[in-house]
Parts: sequence; structure tokens; C-alpha cells
Amino acid sequence: MATVNLSDYKPLHITNAEDFSIGIVFSEWNDFVTYNLRDAALEILEKEGVKAENIKQFSVPGAFELNYASMQLCKERKFDAVIAIGCVIRGETPHFDFVCDAVAQGIKDCNILTDTPTIFCVLTDDTKEQSIARSGGDLGNKGVEAAVTALSMINFKRNLSNKTGNIGFGNSENK
Repeated sequence: MATVNLSDYKPLHITNAEDFSIGIVFSEWNDFVTYNLRDAALEILEKEGVKAENIKQFSVPGAFELNYASMQLCKERKFDAVIAIGCVIRGETPHFDFVCDAVAQGIKDCNILTDTPTIFCVLTDDTKEQSIARSGGDLGNKGVEAAVTALSMINFKRNLSNKTGNIGFGNSENK
């Protein structure tokens, strides 16, 4: 189990983020967590220069429905990346295991069956306290990490398409 904040944000200095188009699908189930994850992702995307009008948000009832919604957004080919946000907290039955496995596989399918990077931002915690700690509490906010990952994957894909071999950001020494 993580015991440190893994979500420390360091600006990426992306030079063309205003052109990025991002779809965010978030679950209404456990909204006390998912709204925090969504809001943190939005904050980072906007800090990095993604225009608010280029970020589209879609809510679904629960984590299981993230698969369908994410795949539909990927198939539309309107988005440079999709971020799937959810939270599943272990209960007293195996339902947790089935949902977590299905969601992970569904998001994986979006990544291998479409050309749109789909980011897995689904907390799968044993307790409500663990979810709170990872959605703006002591252990950071996984929404921050999801936004950074989405931006990184868009940049990767664009550089790959341009065949530059450059996967860095801005004017960094990675070029």
C-alpha cells in the first residue's frame, strides 16, 4: 500500500496543448471520490493549456459502465485521449473483484482496439478511507496522475505520427 503522495505535479511545459481534445468519463457511483478525481484532472489539463472547450465530460452510473462509454468515445475519433474515472470499494461479496477485473479489461480493450489512448483512473480500494486518501487526501489525487498520463500519451502519439522520435515536452533536453 502506498504511504507517500505519488501525485506530486511537475509542469510538463507542453507547447501545443491548446489543440488537444480530451474526453473524461466519470462514474456517479462513489461520487465523493470520483468528483475529486475529475476536478483534479480538469485543473491539471487547464494548467497545461488545454482549452476548456476542448475537454468534454460524460457521467455514467457506475464503474462498470466506464467501459462502454470510453469505447464509444474512442470509436468517435474526436478525442486525442479519454480518461476513465471511477471508484470501486471492496464490500462483503466478490462483486468487487468482478467489477474491478471487468473495468480494467475494458479500458485495456480501448487501448488495444482503438487508436485513442484511454487512461485508467479507477480507484480499487479496500476501504472508503483509502479512496479518500487517493482522491485529494494524504496520498495525493490520482486525477492529477491521470491528466499527466493523458497529456503524455497524446504527446507520444503525435510525435510517433510525426516520426520525430522525440517524446519530450516543450524545449526540454529530451528532444
